[in-house]
Amino acid sequence: MKFTALALPIFDQSINDYHKWNNVDTTIQNPYPVQSIEYYLYLKNWIDTVQWHLEDIIREPDINPVNALKIKRIIDKSNQDRTDLVELIDNYFLDRYKDIEILQDATINTESPAWAIDRLSILALKIYHMQQEVNRTNADRAHRDACEKKLQILLEQRKDLSIAIEQLIDDIEAGKKYMKVYKQMKMYNDPALNPVLYGKE
Repeated sequence: MKFTALALPIFDQSINDYHKWNNVDTTIQNPYPVQSIEYYLYLKNWIDTVQWHLEDIIREPDINPVNALKIKRIIDKSNQDRTDLVELIDNYFLDRYKDIEILQDATINTESPAWAIDRLSILALKIYHMQQEVNRTNADRAHRDACEKKLQILLEQRKDLSIAIEQLIDDIEAGKKYMKVYKQMKMYNDPALNPVLYGKE
């Protein structure tokens, strides 16, 4: 099975599961075995889905500033969790292809497989929510038609991105591409690296 054929239904499942409650405080009920790649894909998209809705909430024009700051802190943690999970998924690929003989003329890609899959997860959310706009009964025809055009572009983008991910994975399997993963080293959450934080010591 192609990796994107595995990932996309899991992303859709996570999105649909979240929208049964449509509440950012909903407790995740991951249906896959712990530490399986399916488990991590579901968790990845769940984090993205919750953060999507937090980003909506924080843009409420009349939001209480105290609540906005609280949500901003949650989003910061979510971004860190998302990054950690992408790196974990990359470790899956590194381990899977650790014995591949890399060809002498092999090249490196601009992004790792997991960061491309991160984009695929976000794209699944864009498609879901654009479809909601297409189906809105309280929106006028012009809005729905404009959203339908955007939806078709997103669906084409998902197809193209899926092909590109599979080509990258195939090239890694064949030794034509090699993986070199750099940790993100986010500085703003690290009290030893953020001057606002270490300046208070």
